[in-house]
Amino acid sequence: MLGSTDSKGISVAVDQNEYLGAGAGTVDAVVTVEASSDLMVTTPPQERVEILIIDCSGSMGTGHKFEGARSATLAALDEVADGTQFAIVEGTHVARSVFPTKFPSVRADRRSRAAARRALNQLRPHGGTAMGTWLGQARQLATQHPGAMVHAILLTDGKNEHEEPETLAGEIKLSEGMFTCDCRGVGTDWRVDEVRSISSALHGTVDIVKDPANLAADFAAMMQTSMAKGIRELTLRVWTPQGARVQFVKQVAPTIEDLTGRRAEFGPQVGEYSLGAWGVENRDYHLQVWVEPAAPGREKLAARISVLAGEQILGQGLVRALWTTDTALSARISRRVAHYTGQAALAQAVREGLAARKNGDAAIATAKLRRAVELAAESGNEGTAKLLRGVVEVDERTGTVRLRSHVDAADEMALDARSTKTARIREELPVEAGSTKTARVWKEM
Repeated sequence: MLGSTDSKGISVAVDQNEYLGAGAGTVDAVVTVEASSDLMVTTPPQERVEILIIDCSGSMGTGHKFEGARSATLAALDEVADGTQFAIVEGTHVARSVFPTKFPSVRADRRSRAAARRALNQLRPHGGTAMGTWLGQARQLATQHPGAMVHAILLTDGKNEHEEPETLAGEIKLSEGMFTCDCRGVGTDWRVDEVRSISSALHGTVDIVKDPANLAADFAAMMQTSMAKGIRELTLRVWTPQGARVQFVKQVAPTIEDLTGRRAEFGPQVGEYSLGAWGVENRDYHLQVWVEPAAPGREKLAARISVLAGEQILGQGLVRALWTTDTALSARISRRVAHYTGQAALAQAVREGLAARKNGDAAIATAKLRRAVELAAESGNEGTAKLLRGVVEVDERTGTVRLRSHVDAADEMALDARSTKTARIREELPVEAGSTKTARVWKEM
């Protein structure tokens, strides 16, 4: 079943099979939230701040990484709209604002970009790596612009070796809600899980750039995406009836992100989940709710979904539960729920397979990555399927999957970093027999 509401530039569509068998209480639904250009027009303009955090540790001096980082920073600044506030942070075992130095930030224009170029030319690789201090510096800059939409790009080439893991975790926690942060690792000496912990908590992306020469294009693309965002933050509010409970809330497209642990209690039976900054885009969320089973023929409202900007409700959707003795109805699985469940299983199989490979357990690694190859093929996730072939050999005739004896470290890290990207299949699917309603399932590669 697909139900939707459209209000003030936000549409909320709920796709589910609402029928449950006798004694069943688990309700699954995929909630699609889409922001149109109307929302961008009706939303008051906000001050924007861009912070570029550049790893300037000693290791950046090898392999043209530092030159690539400088070029990338300038490429990003070229994409910053005039009038946008910006700042550049030098990251080593400490953090230092290198442009501007007398103010938290400056407005982008021809003169400030030229001055930023001169400041970048003065930088030299030195010192160590302490990413928590970098985030702390970005947070201090963000506090100077209350209410602004603040976005950061963080580049590193190494591990967080000059501060305790607890320090980084604490700084990430303090930075949540203050700014969003896209993260990039250049080369292969950094840790995907470490950098992902930053991007995940701060509603950003993580990826590897193997060749420093490609940093400029990547930075420019990230800044273009940031400039297209018009909403500082949207919030997903979930109400459940007495006796019901939310099992999980996960973003499942365009990437997988478990939001369950980020729930903020808003009131009795009401929780809120931050969705980060938005532009003209759509995202899918998998919601699972447990409700107390009822007698056949009985219907319950399992959840009410609201999307808010601040305190203003922009769209709503309903998740229902209807009990039946007709197994033909209750056994049906929403195509979209099944698809995204498979995508989540694919990401997990990749992560577990790579972890087993790193630990030297070839049998487990082979089994997990074989399953990943199968799931990628079943779900049409060609991006992950292609990346898997850098780590395993697949015999197309027999379907046999073997670990490659020699794997490029960059290929393995790319598979890890991009394992949470999901595929959307675009086709019109009938919702139920005899119904003219259809559910959209998108495909993006």
